[in-house]
Formats: sequence, C-alpha cells, structure tokens
Amino acid sequence: MTDLNGGSQPELSAAGAAKSTGFSDPAFAANKSQPIHRWVPWVAGFSRDFVRSALDRHLRRPGVVLDPFAGVGTTLVEANFAGHGAVGFEINPYAAFACRTKLGARSLSADRLNEAAGRFLEFHAAAVKQGRSPKAKIPEGFRTRGVFYSPKVLRKVLLAHDFIAQLKDETIADLLRLAFAATMVTYSNYSYEPSLGRKSAAGRPDVADFPVARHIAGKLYEMAEDIRTLQNQCDGRAPAAAVFNESFFDSYRKLQSGSVDLLVTSPPYLNNYHYNRNTRPHLFWLGFMHSPKDMKPLEEKNFGKFWQTVRESERIDLDFPVEDKEIVACLRTLRKKNPNRGIYGGNGWANYAASYFNDCHRFSKAAKFALRRRGTALIVIGNSILQGVMIPTDRFLAKIAESTGLEVVDIHMPRATRVGNSIIQSEVRVAKARKGHQLYEAVVELQKC
Repeated sequence: MTDLNGGSQPELSAAGAAKSTGFSDPAFAANKSQPIHRWVPWVAGFSRDFVRSALDRHLRRPGVVLDPFAGVGTTLVEANFAGHGAVGFEINPYAAFACRTKLGARSLSADRLNEAAGRFLEFHAAAVKQGRSPKAKIPEGFRTRGVFYSPKVLRKVLLAHDFIAQLKDETIADLLRLAFAATMVTYSNYSYEPSLGRKSAAGRPDVADFPVARHIAGKLYEMAEDIRTLQNQCDGRAPAAAVFNESFFDSYRKLQSGSVDLLVTSPPYLNNYHYNRNTRPHLFWLGFMHSPKDMKPLEEKNFGKFWQTVRESERIDLDFPVEDKEIVACLRTLRKKNPNRGIYGGNGWANYAASYFNDCHRFSKAAKFALRRRGTALIVIGNSILQGVMIPTDRFLAKIAESTGLEVVDIHMPRATRVGNSIIQSEVRVAKARKGHQLYEAVVELQKC
C-alpha cells in the first residue's frame, strides 16, 4: 500500500470555496514555454497554471495529490515541486517514462548534462564526417504507411542511438532518450494535424535532411537550464512521488484508502482520439513496444475504450443503475441514428458512449476510495458531439459521480470554447454538427462527504 502522506491529514480549504472565477484556462499549450513542462510536447492535458491554481485553492499545508491519468506529469510535477506528495497512474509506458524523468529533475546535475550534450555533438559530427555506418537498427515491428525518416535523417537518428547505447550513466542516457523522443517527430515525415499523419497529406514537404544532433543537443541544453532554475527555486528534499505504469482501475488499491487530499486529472474525452496510437513512434523507438500487437493491451485498458473496439458489438448498456433520464435518453437517441450505415451508424457510437460512462462510474468509485473525507477531485473534461448528438459529458460525469456517493460541488467553465473541427465536422466519425453546437471545456468539482 502506498501512503505518501505518512499518516498525517493536512487541512483543506472549505468545501465549495472554488468558484469559476479562480481557475486558469486549462489549455495545455501554455506549457510549451514553461520550465520542465516544455521538455515533452503532448497532445492533451492541462496547463501548469491550472494545476497551480488548484493547489493554491485546495491545499493549505503539504498533502497528497493524485492524478489517475497522469500523462507526462503536469499535475505530479507541479504538486511535487510545490511540496506535496504526488502519485499517478499512466498506462502509456512512454508517458510514464517522461513523467518519472521530469519528477527526478531536482536531483539531476545540469553540469553533467551539458557535458554529455557536448560529447554527443562531437561524437555525432565525427561519425557523420567519417561516414561511419550506424550499429543501431530501425525498431523491429515499427511500420508506417509512408517512410517515417528520409535516408539522410535516418542515418543521423541511428548514430544518435549509437551514442546513447554506449553511455554507462543510465540517468544521462534516459535524458538523451527523452530529448530524442521529444524532438523525433519534428525531423520525420510525419506531424500532428492533430492526429499523427504524413506531412505530405497535410500539404507539407517531406524532410529530406535535418540537423538532428544539433536539435537533440538543443533540447538537452534546455533541460540543463531548467534543472538549474528548479534547483534554485526549490530548497530541501523533494516530497515522495510515485508513478505507476498501470491502469488506475486495476491498481488504485495500491493507495491507502482515504490517503489522497486532492485529485486533479483529465481523463480521455469522449472524442475517440487515440492517445496511445499517436505515440507509436515513441513507444517503438524507445523500446517499449516490439510488435503492433503490443498496442492491444493499451487499447483494452484505455478509459472508455475506442469506437473501433466496440462498434461491432450487438449492444453495450450501462452496467450500473442510473436514475438520470437524460443519460438514458441520450444513449437511446444516439443508438437510433443512421441505422443504414452499419458499424458507422449510431449503434456503434452508442456502444462507445455507454462504455465511456461505465468507466466514468468505475473512476468515481475508485476516486471515492482514494480521497480522504472532505477531499476534493477536480476533473477537466470536455463535452462531445457524436452523430450530431451533443453530449454534455461534464454534467453526465457529475450525475454518475453523485450516484457513487460523491458530492457535486460545482461545474466550472474556464474555457467556453475549444477547437475541435476535426471532431465535430467529420462525416465518418460523426454526423456534421449543427451551427448551435459548441465544444467547451469544464472542471467538475467533486468532494468526498
């Protein structure tokens, strides 16, 4: 059992103190320029400032902060650096690796990292000049529809891996691996538009050549600068932190019941965005996957599953009692949509939505187990539009959480609009949304009574 609190229970702010005027915009894009957080680009999540506002609002003394869907660690990093214990669960091994590496920043040596970056540049320049053949190989099992790296870029990438392979200092090697992973798509023939796809399909040229070593070294120098900044700002030993590369649903009992003071998270939205598949290059090139079949466990453990995994099932219903007529009516309406379109019709999307709400129920029960009495959960979640049906996911989550015994304190609206045309205007994934339909982002605030 993990008890990061050491048995103590810090005082929290009064219930209901958080109102919509106090939360920062949770949009993740703000992290791109923030120390430590800028180490790894990520396709989802929320901002450092949002987490800071949550910590300031709800924790008056050092406590324990939980993120059940940790991603690359925005919640955990901010909580830990602010003096709180931090614990997270993350099924994606690349994201969990990035999260652990960032959490260790306070104990790293900026000087050693700068020195390693210099040696890397010298090694790479000499290898290129001498025409050295790389020892590293393209990861077995890594396949893409188009060429991922052009020949000149590929050789430079493989030489970078040769340098990493001969390092004896695993801490430095992990930082180099993370620097490569953070930059690897930049010099590939792929990009996020927003899902990972070929640059040529988005009207952009392939990358024939690129200063790979200089780009990776630039990221290392940036990391070293952030390490110094952090160490100058943080005195004393870092509080305990743990990142489990496991599903929260499977492993939440590793926590001591009632040991968490504040839960801050953002689960996958009901938009069928494949977070794990979009990190395939990172998973393969860092050695976390070796075959396409290795992706299946992540798909099965993902919050809400995916439309592709449930669309052919005859019918999936809610597996918990629900008295809210709006949720039931929404699923019924969705299931009747476009029956002539087979798996692309409403039944498959209703199965997907029902699976999602079932996981909302599982999440709420696990959160109730982890939170201490009067502990708070803040869940950032966006609404969704499936087959032209607007689904207020925030309100539905609140109703489901209430059915498990959690109290709904408020639903805040820090971001009244969010970009999502690729979601709401797709003829395949949804029927085109009506003009009045608007995507937004909410914060559902819950409390354990």
